[in-house]
Amino acid sequence: MPNNLPPERHGAHPALSPAAQALAARCESRVNELARHMARETFERLPGYTELPADVKDVEIAATVRNGLRLFLRRVRDTQGRAGDYSLFRERAAQRADEGMPLHTLLRSHSTGVYVLWQALRDEAADGEEGALIELVDFLLRGHEAIIGAVAETYLDEQAALFAERREHHRSLVRGLLDGSLPPARAFEELGLEGHSLVVHLHVAQEQGLATSDVADRRQVRRVQTVLDRSLGTEAVSLLGVGGGHVIAPQPADDTDGVRTCEELSTRLRQVCGDNVRLAAVTAATPQDVPAAARTATDIVRVARACGRPAGLHRMDDVLLEYHLSRHDESSDRIAALLDPVGDRPELIETLRVHLEHRHDRRSTARHLGLHPNTVDNRLARITELTGLDIASARGSALALAALLLRGNVPGGTGGSHPDHAGQTDDGARRRP
Repeated sequence: MPNNLPPERHGAHPALSPAAQALAARCESRVNELARHMARETFERLPGYTELPADVKDVEIAATVRNGLRLFLRRVRDTQGRAGDYSLFRERAAQRADEGMPLHTLLRSHSTGVYVLWQALRDEAADGEEGALIELVDFLLRGHEAIIGAVAETYLDEQAALFAERREHHRSLVRGLLDGSLPPARAFEELGLEGHSLVVHLHVAQEQGLATSDVADRRQVRRVQTVLDRSLGTEAVSLLGVGGGHVIAPQPADDTDGVRTCEELSTRLRQVCGDNVRLAAVTAATPQDVPAAARTATDIVRVARACGRPAGLHRMDDVLLEYHLSRHDESSDRIAALLDPVGDRPELIETLRVHLEHRHDRRSTARHLGLHPNTVDNRLARITELTGLDIASARGSALALAALLLRGNVPGGTGGSHPDHAGQTDDGARRRP
């Protein structure tokens, strides 16, 4: 933190009486003594203070105490009633936040220092100086309020900045782990992970036509992260955006396939994000297995969406055939091209997808789409006419399903089977301290 900040502005204070100024002046010779006493004895009673390095106590904290005592005495003498410069308090507050000192310990040290100064003033006061003493104590408490405010504000600002840096660092680590740009073992070590992992892909569908703001998006990501922390523990790391992302968590010892854990996670996510939440989990035995597990989990969710399966937890066994049909090989482009003639007709593509999902039941398809059954028949006939695929035959149905999967025709989706579609728009990776 910079130490050349301008003086704090809290309004001018009334000038103190000559008697109060004289009483305070008699304490000036005790500044060094009081500073040593506070730094080495009085503060020892504060939680965690004894663990601080000796040089921090004897140099930094003692200097801060001396600065506070001298600032008080200068303000007593200042007939202009100026508030003073709190920049050293701010600088030290930022250092304590960086070192991990709890805020309550820092604030208690300032309050304890005020009490020690009050004791010094009380001991110095003679008979007949009660009025001057009360005047100084009132002045001391008013100044303490401003200092505590400056210290707490700076500490919290620094803590927020440090947290943002850690979050950004972990985001880079998780992204590097998933896309292969970082050695998995190194990423695992820096993320604090070890052993078998559960790799989860989340997809949170956005309502079509619903405008959202950056504030609403960040709020949703925080809600999802809170659910993850409660369900998977704070050891889990995540790469999340408003549309979902990836989570890597230690594999539960009593849930080796992660099904029970993910069922609970799915239930909790629906409570905060609505019903349009999908997820899949794949276990990884080693750090090197994590990228492949993430790709598999992503593809399971993608295939389940393409097939029109209801939102929720998806397992490989749920989409086993469809997953196989969606794999790319030498024939993939030619199969995907079978639907090119209707590629610019989303209503036909959607009718085909729903019809296949509803096992060729025209009435069920019509109800799902809100159409008359005759309209469904007309659309299917048009698809056959344009593509040459006989949807009613087993072979034509299989080709149509494979073409849909290979084209990635998912309502509202981006298509394709790139291993990290969600990662391309992720905006936050976090591991809680």
